[in-house]
Amino acid sequence: MKRIFTVQDISCLGRCSITVALPIVSAFGVETVILPTAVLSTHTMFRGFTVKDLDDQILPIAEHWKRENVSFDGIYTGYLASAEQIDKVIKTIGMFRGENTLVAVDPAMADNGKLYPAFSKEFPAQMARLCAVADVILPNITEACLLTGREYREQYNEAFVKDIVYDLAKLGAKSVVLTGITYGGRYGVLSYDSGMNYFEFFEQEKLPVSYHGTGDVFSSCFVGALMNGKDMAQAVEIAATFTAKCIEVTYRDRGDCYYGVEFERVLGEIPSLLKK
Repeated sequence: MKRIFTVQDISCLGRCSITVALPIVSAFGVETVILPTAVLSTHTMFRGFTVKDLDDQILPIAEHWKRENVSFDGIYTGYLASAEQIDKVIKTIGMFRGENTLVAVDPAMADNGKLYPAFSKEFPAQMARLCAVADVILPNITEACLLTGREYREQYNEAFVKDIVYDLAKLGAKSVVLTGITYGGRYGVLSYDSGMNYFEFFEQEKLPVSYHGTGDVFSSCFVGALMNGKDMAQAVEIAATFTAKCIEVTYRDRGDCYYGVEFERVLGEIPSLLKK
C-alpha cells in the first residue's frame, strides 16, 4: 500500500483540511499520515474560532518519523497556520522526498478575491517559496493572482488564465492545476504540464451554490487518484467529478454552506471512479 503524509490544520468543525483529506485519500486505498499545523475549533470563516498553533511540533514529529525509517510515496500540503511554518514544511519535504515521491501543494490561503482572515498581505510571497519545491500546485483563481502578483478579477478570458498559469509554472512546479475557472460561459479546471507545454481544460456544470472546503475535497481526490497511477488529466476528471457529486448531494439535502459538502455520502463511489 502506498503511503503519503499530509501537512495541514485540523479544523474540528466545518469539513475541510485534514478532516477532509484523511478520509478521502484513505478511501483511495492510500495510507494517509497526518502532520497537523494547528488545531482550530472551526475553519476560519466562522467568527470567534479558537486556534492552537502547532508550529513547535512540526519538526519533532518529522524527526521522529525519520528515526523510525519511515518513507513516503507522496507529500500533500494544505492550509498552513503561519508564514513561519513554511520553512519547517520545506525542510520536512526535503527530509522525506525520494526520487519518486510526489509533492503536491494546495496553497490554501484565499478565495473570492480575499486572503483568509489569519494571513497578512506578505503571506503569498512566502507561499510561493513552498510552491517552488512542488511537483504540482493546485491554486484557485484568487490564490493564483496572489502568487503571481496580479490584481484579482472576477471577469477574465482564456488568455488571462493561461498567462497566470505560465507565471505559476515559473515559480518552479512541474505542473499546475488551476481550479474554479469561469470564462466564456465555461466552468471547470485548467491543468498545465510545463514539461510538455500542454494545457487541458476539464469542463463541468456549475451549480448555483458555493460551499466551504470544496478545494480541499478536490485536492484530496486529485492526490488520491495520482497515487493510484492515474495521469494528471485522469486525476483532474476524477477529482472534479467527485467534488461536483458532493456539491450536488449537499445542495439537494439543503446543507449549510459553512459546514462544507457532505462528502461522506459519496465516498463509496470512489472505486467506480478509479475504474473509468
